[in-house]
Amino acid sequence: MSGAPAPRERLPDQLAADLRLVFVGTAASQRSADLGHYYAHPGNRFWRTLHQVSITPRRFEPHEFPALLELGIGFTDMCKTGAGMDHRALAFPVDVPAFCEKMLIYQPKAIAFTSKKAASLFYERPTTAIALGRQAPLPEFPVIFVLASPSGAAAGSWSLRPWQELADWLWSDERAEDQHTAARSSR
Repeated sequence: MSGAPAPRERLPDQLAADLRLVFVGTAASQRSADLGHYYAHPGNRFWRTLHQVSITPRRFEPHEFPALLELGIGFTDMCKTGAGMDHRALAFPVDVPAFCEKMLIYQPKAIAFTSKKAASLFYERPTTAIALGRQAPLPEFPVIFVLASPSGAAAGSWSLRPWQELADWLWSDERAEDQHTAARSSR
């Protein structure tokens, strides 16, 4: 057994049972790791996009990320011990089985990879083989979306479309649940 300490998580998960949605990044940016806030770089479109597509009722700031649990939204990353740009962060381990176990334990309704890179780590396919938007269902796994990266470094491949698709799905799923609950109550 090695005497070396286990690597420290750069940005702890924010997960709870029965979330509506979990956002899944590749790894924390250096700024996010330093501040302890998800999607903390000022050039990142994450927070403004959530509000723009109506996933959140207002524009939250990165330091307010814990408040999203009240909205049924959680956060994690594929690489928990690395930080920075992908080429630097991914020098640290990516633990896909641990990620899958978390999703099976917490059972969110949906997960949204916030980049093709994060999704490629999960699917073990190159990013060129990953399409944006809703993915084919996997047995016993939440609904999966792949979003265009909100990072300023990925501005050249930005698209709001998959984010809007996710928001539309969330709202239609909630309306269906409300109708189902109303139907049971009227019996």
